[in-house]
Amino acid sequence: METGRGPATRKHAVVREHLRELLSGAPPGTPAPSERHLVQQFGVARTTVRQAVDSLVAEGLLERLPSRGTFVARPRAEPARLTSFTEDMARRGLHVESRTLEAVLGRASSGVARALGLSEGDAVVRWRRLRRAGGLPMCLEETYLNEVLLPGFLEHPLPPSLYAELARRSLRPTWAEDSIRADVAQPREAELLEVSPGVPVLRLSRRALCEDRPVAVSRSTYRADRFTVWVQYVGH
Repeated sequence: METGRGPATRKHAVVREHLRELLSGAPPGTPAPSERHLVQQFGVARTTVRQAVDSLVAEGLLERLPSRGTFVARPRAEPARLTSFTEDMARRGLHVESRTLEAVLGRASSGVARALGLSEGDAVVRWRRLRRAGGLPMCLEETYLNEVLLPGFLEHPLPPSLYAELARRSLRPTWAEDSIRADVAQPREAELLEVSPGVPVLRLSRRALCEDRPVAVSRSTYRADRFTVWVQYVGH
């Protein structure tokens, strides 16, 4: 025995599957048939057509753009992936070179200790580098690492990519907290970055964690004329 909703449900499914077949594989931005056209084509109520379209919007096949209509949806963005400087520059098509300015074993200041989950005065590795990309200076990077997690780090040739080395030790960061602010280059920074003192720079501070364990704290100073912060957000 059919319920009172049976015929309407079947009509909605017919319209939905027609749209799916019609638009499957179509490039993003392809317009969907108008509600009026579908009402006339299938001889159904406008509410039935809307139900069919709503289900495909929910699936992600279609998207509604206010005041414009309904279209084949653009691919849904994936959350931004945490990348190292080397990976970020490679994504931009730039070859990376690094020059170590300092690599020493020191003692954690109160701020570094707090960020790394240590006690003030605990041993930390301090690694300062000039990073070049595409043959030009891109940033100055100062990184602090928990020496206990990286035994022997300074006893071997320093790795070209810190994140690759952390991955080798099963400590690759899985998430991070970043803060970015605008500033001006100080004289020594300007000399290393090959810019004039006082020009704009971007200062990026990062606390990188592997699951719930802090593994690295870094402060980077980027040439503002060479570096653009790119972030992809996903709505819910």
